[in-house]
Amino acid sequence: MELKVTKTGLTEVKELRDLFLKEISFQFIYNKCHGAGWADTYIFTIDGTKVGYGSVWGKDKREERDAIFEFYLLEPYRKMANMIFPEFYKASGASYIECQTNDTSLSGMLFEYCANIYAACILFEDSFTTGFDIPGTEFKKTENKDGDTEYILEHHADIVATGGYVWNYNFPYIDMYYEVGEKYRQKGFGSLITQELKKEAYRMDRVPAARCNISNKASKATLLKAGMNICGYILIGELE
Repeated sequence: MELKVTKTGLTEVKELRDLFLKEISFQFIYNKCHGAGWADTYIFTIDGTKVGYGSVWGKDKREERDAIFEFYLLEPYRKMANMIFPEFYKASGASYIECQTNDTSLSGMLFEYCANIYAACILFEDSFTTGFDIPGTEFKKTENKDGDTEYILEHHADIVATGGYVWNYNFPYIDMYYEVGEKYRQKGFGSLITQELKKEAYRMDRVPAARCNISNKASKATLLKAGMNICGYILIGELE
């Protein structure tokens, strides 16, 4: 049996990536890496047959390729993961794994092969509908100084919060963001703009998702209040 791990282009693994994205059925925050040119991809073959692929990107710097963020094997070959994965990370030169906990294949490799594991980010999915209303407040669509679409909350003609979307997740998911002006915080505006961004996402035939830093307690509380639910974490571990 001859196992090969070969650096390749995205075209060569497209069918495998399509299967991967179909299987996971959740927001995959690293989907942007390929289109933006931030990733190197490797294909795995056994006796000339494609059995899976993996991808790496830069954990801290875009130009580096030191963190594995995708590892996918076709079902019949998953029992061989502990043979294939070490060859992949050696070939790639990666020093880290960075993955979502709901990506059970790669997170399994992280727990087996990494030390100094920590959670960097919390992932959220939509869970329930809220009915917040603050009198004198209006949700509006506008453009920012760069000409990009943005959304604002106006309270008695003052802009109290801004928000929008980052179009970098796998379809149909969309990544929401928001910011509340400092003097308007802890008054319910964060949950209100999140509620309205969720509605707008569905009007665009997208599924709203969000994330925040693991230490951002205020943002976590706001997202939970606005009907989001924790669906995973971003973990980082150092390959031993």
